[in-house]
Amino acid sequence: MSGQGQLGGFLQTRRSQLRPQDVGLQHFGDRRRVPGLRREELALLAGVSASYYTRLEQGQQVGASPEVLDAIARALRLEEAERLHLHDLAATAKRRVSARKPPAEHATSATRDVLDALGDTPVLVSGRRSDVLAWNRMGHALFAAHLDPIAPHHPADRPNLARLVFLDPHTRELYADWPAKARAVVGNLRVVAGRHPDDALLASLIGELTMRSPEFAAMWADHRVQPCAVADYEMCHPLVGTLTVTQQSMRLPGDEQLLVVTTAAPGSPSQAALALLALLAQAGSPAAAERTPPTARNLRA
Repeated sequence: MSGQGQLGGFLQTRRSQLRPQDVGLQHFGDRRRVPGLRREELALLAGVSASYYTRLEQGQQVGASPEVLDAIARALRLEEAERLHLHDLAATAKRRVSARKPPAEHATSATRDVLDALGDTPVLVSGRRSDVLAWNRMGHALFAAHLDPIAPHHPADRPNLARLVFLDPHTRELYADWPAKARAVVGNLRVVAGRHPDDALLASLIGELTMRSPEFAAMWADHRVQPCAVADYEMCHPLVGTLTVTQQSMRLPGDEQLLVVTTAAPGSPSQAALALLALLAQAGSPAAAERTPPTARNLRA
């Protein structure tokens, strides 16, 4: 997952998705060996030489200036998030990086206080590689009631949102439009991989999902970029039925941690469904507390 390889793959994929007519170039029906724009056409649109752009796409050219990258972004019709991703890829391509295993991530005590304070609002904390670092009672009840509620406390046992979306049947059935959720997960992993090409655990996760899920492999090859922000989803919960929710992901202080908050429109049937789920989760909490080992209870304290 080298920076140069990611940069070249991103440029090539985006170039292949553009047609001459999309960018105002005349097309005389000549047969093309590959789909999309030719390298020399993209270079012409960006105002750089064809040989320079070819070296950049092949990973043989590093040190492209911000102005050149912005010109290429305009030629490729990139959106703002994709333009920033291009700059991230170019920056990491300059560095010689080697895969390393980063330290385990943890939610801070202040963040855990926020989860507790939000009470009946489903909330979870996602780490850099989409590991669940913490969730409140409702976050667990909405997203993964079939899993051990204390799993996030132990790094070796933590649920991973990307694995759940692609490999867990319960999570797949939870989303009425599963492909939309899956694309969002892959798009966010692309953003993180562009910033951290040296993250050995992230590379391992991507390799695992590529091998085990053809759908992930196809979406990953598309090089789509989609930072986590705000999205609406229709969920089919096994206890409270169908509900429409808004998931908002907010960056926390630290390295790529996100606070994911789920809400429903005030006064809507979906809000009533969340309230019912809160009652069901509360009713089950004493038994869950009795099953919680002392060490896990101490972690929550």
